[in-house]
Amino acid sequence: MSDITVFKRFEKKYFMTEAQKEEFLKRTADYMKADAYGMTTIMNIYFDNRDYDLIRSSIEAPVYKEKLRLRSYGIPAKEDKVFTEIKKKYDGIVYKRRAVMNLSEAEGFLYHRIKPSEDSQIIREIEYFLKFYNPEPKLFIAYDRTAYVGNEDPSFRATIDKDIRYRENDLYLEDGDSGKRVFEDRRYLLEIKVPGAFPLWMASILNDLQIYPVSFSKYGAIYKNIGRDIFKARMKENPYPVTEDDLDRLEVNALTAARLG
Repeated sequence: MSDITVFKRFEKKYFMTEAQKEEFLKRTADYMKADAYGMTTIMNIYFDNRDYDLIRSSIEAPVYKEKLRLRSYGIPAKEDKVFTEIKKKYDGIVYKRRAVMNLSEAEGFLYHRIKPSEDSQIIREIEYFLKFYNPEPKLFIAYDRTAYVGNEDPSFRATIDKDIRYRENDLYLEDGDSGKRVFEDRRYLLEIKVPGAFPLWMASILNDLQIYPVSFSKYGAIYKNIGRDIFKARMKENPYPVTEDDLDRLEVNALTAARLG
């Protein structure tokens, strides 16, 4: 849990089974260690506009994309510190800018457009984002994360997330961390975060364990899952022959149509 407000780094994601995760931690013990916080529940509120333009654009894998979220570590009270973040990705590099404030002030800013008492460049960037997109809270996402840092290189970071869950209602961080599980099976999401070159030792371990990179966005995956559920429900009401390929192709359109009425 860092108070650093600006990040620039490369990020790669991987899925691991339980067995792969255990072996991965054994193999990497000489190179990295869990940070001082141990396992933490990360909670997020994602914001988008009425037409879901941000996530729809992100799914299309453009060269540049951005998102806005409110994040806490654990269930916060109104006076607890939270993070308002703009996360951007350009040409494979992730840029994250975030402002630290208490939950009450953050909700006033993001939900009601009440500008915080403290001014900064990042606050002004978030204010511009709010005016440009006019976003509103759309989705709650939580997961249990253990973060690791390099034994010799503290700029190296890795995180392992489990039990990714979400809800579409009760879109306030103080409402708790409950939600519907994204995956039925027991899988882990590994993220490697480095400011520069990818460590050779990490590449070798991942290759040995057959852990391969994936293109995965929590918000994007959940958006598609919701669309798939809506589409399947519609098929039950008015059935006609449909394949899994049809679902993959139409799920986003189905969700968008449902959201727009």
